[in-house]
Amino acid sequence: MSLIGREVSDFRVNAYHEDSIKVISKEDIMGKWSIFFFYPADFTFVCPTELEDLANKYDEFKNAGAEVYSVSCDTEFVHKAWHDASDTIKKIKYVMLADPTGKLAKDFDVYIEEQGIAERGTFIINPEGKIVSYEVSSGNVGRNAEELFRKLQACQFVSKHGDQVCPAKWTPGEKTLVPGLDLVGML
Repeated sequence: MSLIGREVSDFRVNAYHEDSIKVISKEDIMGKWSIFFFYPADFTFVCPTELEDLANKYDEFKNAGAEVYSVSCDTEFVHKAWHDASDTIKKIKYVMLADPTGKLAKDFDVYIEEQGIAERGTFIINPEGKIVSYEVSSGNVGRNAEELFRKLQACQFVSKHGDQVCPAKWTPGEKTLVPGLDLVGML
């Protein structure tokens, strides 16, 4: 069953952010665009490359009105230790959510029960707290922050312009489409 349009369940988790431990809840994501970026585990191989890519693009996400939340089934203390030990992870300015019980990963349907880790799941959540885009990738395939940012921009555009849709590779300023019978068979 698709998760599109599903409202994020209430949650309250610890997080590592800006050299401190914080509590993040559903209330914190309401009223703005959010990216939930699940990854398998801290101190691994593909994960730091993805998190660095996201860190390099973070200011653009913020300027677009979106907050980024990385999520793994590690604790906030493991996030801190990884941050302190890795020059790559030190670049992260976004919130690192701790999900040691797997509650968030289960709620987003990306929890791997046998391993106690999350799949590589990427979710764009609108200001009403509903999932408008998601993608789940194999654990051995890294994701691209540039494409995620493009998808965020497209989701934001169609949210404001409900009569239009964004074609493949659409970026702001490019032509959109208005669905109708006149387009059937013409594209």
